[in-house]
Amino acid sequence: MGTRRCVAPPAAALALASPGMAADALAQQPAGRPPTLPAVVVTATRDAQSSFDLPMAIDAVGRERIREHGWQVNVSESLGRLPGVAVQNRETYSQEQQVSVRGFGARAQFGVRGVKLLADGIPAGAPDGQGGAGLFDLGSADRIEVLRGPFSALYGNHSGGVVQVFTEDGPARPTLTPSIALGSYASRRVGLKFGGSWGPTNAIASVSRFDTDGYRQWSGARKDQLNGKLRYDGASGGAWTFVVNALDQPENLDPLGLTAAQMAQDRRQANPAALAFATRRSLRNVQAGAVHERPLGGRDTLRAVAYLGERANEQYLAFSGAGPTSSGGVSVFDRAFWGAGLRWTRRTEALSLTAGVDYERADDHRTGFVNDNGVKGALRRDEDNTVWQAGAYVQGESRPAPGWSVHAGLRYSRVEFRSRDRYIIGPNPDDSGEAAYADWTPAVGVVYRVSSRVNLYANLGRSFETPTFIELAYRPGGATGLNFDLRPSVSRHAEGGVKALVADDGELTAAVFDIDTRDEIVVDTNVGGRTTYRNAGATRRRGVELAYAARLPGDVAVYLSATWLDAKFSDAFVGSAGPVAAGNRLPGVPGYTVAAEAAWRHAPTGFRTGVEARWNGKVWVDDRNTEAAADYLVANLHAGFEQRAGRWRLRQFVRVDNLLGRRYVGAVYVNDGNGRYYAPAPEHAYLVGVSVAYAFGR
Repeated sequence: MGTRRCVAPPAAALALASPGMAADALAQQPAGRPPTLPAVVVTATRDAQSSFDLPMAIDAVGRERIREHGWQVNVSESLGRLPGVAVQNRETYSQEQQVSVRGFGARAQFGVRGVKLLADGIPAGAPDGQGGAGLFDLGSADRIEVLRGPFSALYGNHSGGVVQVFTEDGPARPTLTPSIALGSYASRRVGLKFGGSWGPTNAIASVSRFDTDGYRQWSGARKDQLNGKLRYDGASGGAWTFVVNALDQPENLDPLGLTAAQMAQDRRQANPAALAFATRRSLRNVQAGAVHERPLGGRDTLRAVAYLGERANEQYLAFSGAGPTSSGGVSVFDRAFWGAGLRWTRRTEALSLTAGVDYERADDHRTGFVNDNGVKGALRRDEDNTVWQAGAYVQGESRPAPGWSVHAGLRYSRVEFRSRDRYIIGPNPDDSGEAAYADWTPAVGVVYRVSSRVNLYANLGRSFETPTFIELAYRPGGATGLNFDLRPSVSRHAEGGVKALVADDGELTAAVFDIDTRDEIVVDTNVGGRTTYRNAGATRRRGVELAYAARLPGDVAVYLSATWLDAKFSDAFVGSAGPVAAGNRLPGVPGYTVAAEAAWRHAPTGFRTGVEARWNGKVWVDDRNTEAAADYLVANLHAGFEQRAGRWRLRQFVRVDNLLGRRYVGAVYVNDGNGRYYAPAPEHAYLVGVSVAYAFGR
């Protein structure tokens, strides 16, 4: 069988099937369809290509899996099933969901750290590596791709992986789709989507509102979202794509984590500190971008992208921050950000080569105020912060001999931080300063085609992860300026794996990896409202990832994934709470995860149903491994109908999460200084929804 390589533009890289997509996509295919091929992905090589032929671990979740079975609000609904990926849901929209890949990002205190997030090519975070998956509009998503391993370093400052969401194209006929979903804890989502094609123009727009009282006391939230994409294909072969995204989350309440004793007493309570300080968060984000793609002859393509946006955040924390050297208990920032990139690609029979440059920048005006029992008080912080990242990269593929292909890439990244302190009063010193980091990150991989149905691969690479602005803000001992002694973490990655097509409609992937990291960043001190960080030494992450997807007779689709991850500190060090021994487990990282799904569709009646199960290993909550969230097994059930009549399509569905009523911890707060480690998950959750699509025209 020949290569499955595809050179279609990203907009045409439709979600086919892969271990990350098969449980939904396979079940929809009527009998007699050709065998399903692996997914066409873009993130791995920046060029549409079959995942089967790549020397790296990459999976994609398709639109049906994202939309049919859940709220279309949180990435935990879709990504937690993938091997090597863990998504923790803290049951509060005041905190971003925590996404970790092969253990990277599990220690993040706020949002996502150590994993690159992209929405239609636009970063969903700052250049320092801090981001949030809440910007992803799942109601209009075509697919989500997750890249793991060393080739993710070709995207710049991060270590663990890349998570990228792609907005769907509009349908061939203009179609209007309203939808509504209702669920437990007074949760509701109302959405409206419209899209279509008009000659050379294709467009899609989606708006939605989600609100909830929350599972726990003091966890109510509202999330309004808009996402749109317009593509124009010019007569000369060039194409313009414009995207816009807006998010508004006003006054989302934060119940904080619970101690073990509090959780045993009442798992649905808010932490008393949350009520005392009225902890909450308001977030607004608006961004827009443009992409121009133009062929240059028969072999070359040029792609240019530019984007800009604004972000405003106000968060009430669980302390007053009244001390003279504190940054306050109310954190506020207003951010303006922008970026641009230029990429050239050449494709020949023997070689594909891509070279490019990119730049991203964020300018923050950051202030802090005393939290006077939920009321904004006196000023305690006033500064201007700027961080930018610039990079140049080259990536290519060659086929030196029959059955062999070699992929390689190299990136140079430079990240600079600048802070100008405007609050210099009394004992509060001038914390102005600058810091810069730069590094080369190479990656190389090889694929050997054993047969038309089996590929073996291996790769090696290097990545680096700078501190975030939050981690650089203060120096130990009360010294002024940024923490210049804090070094970036540098990781060496090695991976090997197999990808195999099984029978006519199955795919099996397996990967083993070994990652050594030096200068891991951890909390050093936490005194008077100022947290400082230090480099802890070395860590090691070793693991095995498996995934299998297949369509069985009778329109039954099955999916199974498993991850074993051994993530440990290689060196002993003294942390914020005392000595940490070499060999201790990294907190926030489950030792194993297993996900299993089975789905069935009855085409004549439009009925579909499925069951899901997830088994999650124990998760340590601190560096010293003094406490842990227990392992758990949960099962979920979903079912629905679809009817079609002329221009109409009607869908109804129902979902029950945690069928067995297990009491488990859905997320942990790593190294919380007050022992508030645990975010309990609901014992049961129900969801019912309906959508109606009407296609205009003939």
